[in-house]
Amino acid sequence: MFCSIARDELAAPVVYRDERVLAFLDHRPLFPGHTLLIPRDHHQTLADLPDALLEPLFSATRTLARAVQHAMGAQGSFVAMNNVVSQSVPHLHVHIVPRRSKDGLRGFFWPRTKYANDAHVEQVRAAIAEALAD
Repeated sequence: MFCSIARDELAAPVVYRDERVLAFLDHRPLFPGHTLLIPRDHHQTLADLPDALLEPLFSATRTLARAVQHAMGAQGSFVAMNNVVSQSVPHLHVHIVPRRSKDGLRGFFWPRTKYANDAHVEQVRAAIAEALAD
């Protein structure tokens, strides 16, 4: 579906476009102004995104976060991306959602946990550092 929108084959309320990315309003917004930003080329996850698209995608994310906040008179924004799990459309997309204090957005956030102890923190830190070294 997002590929069809990117190729202008399927209509969508587009708020931004350039040769590499496209942004449009989510058809089921958390709040009015909830925008989805996609690369025009099909890439399913962040890991699939070529290096050449990192800067254009995240530069547009920053620009849109400012614009959505300003346009909607919001205090801030929530920027999120699902990768495979909870990814309802298998095309990389960034959610840009206007936010206000006490806006009631609770169910979108997951329960927080704690590390068992300092040793557990170190174990997790070391595992991620090792994965980065590979």
